[in-house]
Amino acid sequence: MRAIIETLFDIAYLTAVLSVGLSLCRGAKQNGGARLFGIMALVLGCGDAFHLLPRAYSLLTDSMEANAAALGFGKLVTSVTMTAFYVILYHVLRRRYQIEGQVPLTAVVYALAALRVALCLFPQNDWFSADAPLSWGIYRNIPFVILGGALIRLFYTCAKRRGDKAFASAWLAILLSFAFYIPVVLWADAIPLVGILMIPKTLCYVWLVFMGFGAFRKAGPAHNLNGAG
Repeated sequence: MRAIIETLFDIAYLTAVLSVGLSLCRGAKQNGGARLFGIMALVLGCGDAFHLLPRAYSLLTDSMEANAAALGFGKLVTSVTMTAFYVILYHVLRRRYQIEGQVPLTAVVYALAALRVALCLFPQNDWFSADAPLSWGIYRNIPFVILGGALIRLFYTCAKRRGDKAFASAWLAILLSFAFYIPVVLWADAIPLVGILMIPKTLCYVWLVFMGFGAFRKAGPAHNLNGAG
């Protein structure tokens, strides 16, 4: 029963996120901001599919151990695409709030993203093993958490300063996603029940994606997803 429920949830999640991404990209036309947000949603959905589809297959057929290599590869791809997701989200924020310059801030964002991806590529992660080391799970997530923290602060301050109702809760969605994700990284292997926190973590991303979708629809096709909505 758990396998069926989890699989249906994952399919619903991927369908929703990819549908929003495709809708924004197709309807954007000259709307660069909406297209960028749509691409971000597609990166999120496509990247997560590499992990969720092998996981669904494992739950419905063999064991997780029997598909350790496919699951590990999926986790690697998802780790990289999630990093790209946050870099694109940073540029969505810059466009929406018309942030110019800030070269040092952009350099920090890209440096953290590059460090995260580099750490993910180290062979010590042992991605294709069923017993991947916890230590490297922590190492590769340190720059990721710092990157997420930067986006939390930026969305909180920018949305509050501009009175942006459409993205007023974006910072909270990101904060909660990390609050649910960190315990999974630290304790899911020892306490499998902790893995259930990935469901609310995933819902936080759905919430964030639909914030952008709602902002675009409210602004209309002629607007550029800039400023408060």
